[in-house]
Amino acid sequence: MIHRWSIARRLFVANLVIVLAFIAIGGTAAYVDARDRSYEEAGLRMTGVAAAIAASPLVLQAAGTPDPSALLQPYALEVMAGSGADFITIMAPDRTRWTHPRDEELGRPYIGSIDAALRGEMFTEVTAGTLGPSVRTIAPVKDAAGNVKALVAAGVTVRTVDVALSGRLPALLALGLALLLGGSLASWLLGRYLRRVTRGWGPEQLAQLFAYYESVLHSVREGLILIDTRGRVVMYNDQAAELLGLEPSGSGDDPSRPPAVSDLPLAESLKDLFESGRPAHDEIHLTGPRIVVVNQGPAVGPDSPGLRRPAVFGTVATIRDRTEIESLGSELETMRTLSSALRAQTHEHANRLHTMVSLLELGRTREALEFATRDLELSQQLTDEMVSSVDEPVLSALIMGKAAEANERGVKLTLATVGSASVAGLAVQDLVTILGNLLDNAIDAAADGKAPKQVELTVESDAEGLDITVRDSGSGIDPAAVDNIFKHGFSTKAPGPFGRGVGLALVRQAVQRLDGTMTITGTDGAQFHVFLPAMAAGTDKEEQFQ
Repeated sequence: MIHRWSIARRLFVANLVIVLAFIAIGGTAAYVDARDRSYEEAGLRMTGVAAAIAASPLVLQAAGTPDPSALLQPYALEVMAGSGADFITIMAPDRTRWTHPRDEELGRPYIGSIDAALRGEMFTEVTAGTLGPSVRTIAPVKDAAGNVKALVAAGVTVRTVDVALSGRLPALLALGLALLLGGSLASWLLGRYLRRVTRGWGPEQLAQLFAYYESVLHSVREGLILIDTRGRVVMYNDQAAELLGLEPSGSGDDPSRPPAVSDLPLAESLKDLFESGRPAHDEIHLTGPRIVVVNQGPAVGPDSPGLRRPAVFGTVATIRDRTEIESLGSELETMRTLSSALRAQTHEHANRLHTMVSLLELGRTREALEFATRDLELSQQLTDEMVSSVDEPVLSALIMGKAAEANERGVKLTLATVGSASVAGLAVQDLVTILGNLLDNAIDAAADGKAPKQVELTVESDAEGLDITVRDSGSGIDPAAVDNIFKHGFSTKAPGPFGRGVGLALVRQAVQRLDGTMTITGTDGAQFHVFLPAMAAGTDKEEQFQ
């Protein structure tokens, strides 16, 4: 049953037990201390009474008479009534009582210690006598020569001291009750707060829930990052660390000192998003070699009575990898280009077949044969140039498709190669991404530019690597836009149905993956130059924008 208690109830019960124990221990200590002080005060008061009686000449005078009780008994009773003492016993050095509150005790021996008094010393003790336990002081009565002629014992019973002490008990009880009520109230208020923030769950339930959340956090395929209201990263899972290039979150991290977003090696666009805390829905960001989709929303606490709106503890961002999807899109675009080229060639081939059939129907066999031969020679020449220039069939097919597309749009695409144009050691998918997007942009720019509409592609291969240069006859690139041209979403073209500004961003990522460099030059037509080393060196090289 205890395991089902909430943290608030456990805290209240524990606090109540602690306060009760404190009151019991503190009250007992206070009572014992007050009792000791009462005994001490009673002893001091009896010391004064005994010393005053011992200094009285009447006592010394009566001690020398045959019947000391006749003089001292009335005197002792009078002093008792005035001093508040329970008994005053004046006795002979041999313990014989001369005075006593009870007449039947006269002449009987005194019960208690008198050795120190016989030596001329005054002392106080707590001992039991005929009246019960008492606090008493024994003082010697000396003559002029210093000889002890009598003893005086003045005291109060313990019961009398306890009755005086009981008058202080209400104050002690009131103090204890005040401590109990104050501690219970503070515990109730704290428990109410804990019940609200923990939703009435116990520590076992919270531990189990944390274990579930921890397992879910590190097992989901999406990246998850939690950021508080001060821009500090509270937590992120393994997938987020992989996508964002962060160190894996370990158990040795100090949860009380989470790192700030500005201290993490993130892309600037992601830093701005995380620090702003604004809602985001399927935003695309570039981070290193990846394209990620980010969704972000507020981390809202549970509804609580008395609050107008739930508390916001920060933001939660989910991150998905879109790199493979964009690569597939790039490959699909390449296939679309090849399909368009085949469609254009089919259309052109049909026109030529109709021409040859018409020549044959007119009986002009020689002219039909010459027309077919020239057409075959031109097609074979273009195919031979592409195949002999680039030894990668995929790139050859891509360039042939782009040449056909350019021709259909009235743009002349020329190819020049230096060396063997070998692409050994380089990922063909990345080369298709780089070359395909650069040619697409160049063909678009040339088609929209002034005549002559041309695109020049130069591929040079040597022992160091592969150089690709794409130049168009378009309007060129504004120098002010060079810094932004590779950012995701930036485009100088009109918005399309599927968005713009992705192609050159993919080119930059592919160049980075292959440890290459890229430069942009030219205002009278744009020129893109890409250098890719023969084998990936594994170190990042800095991009250059001119």
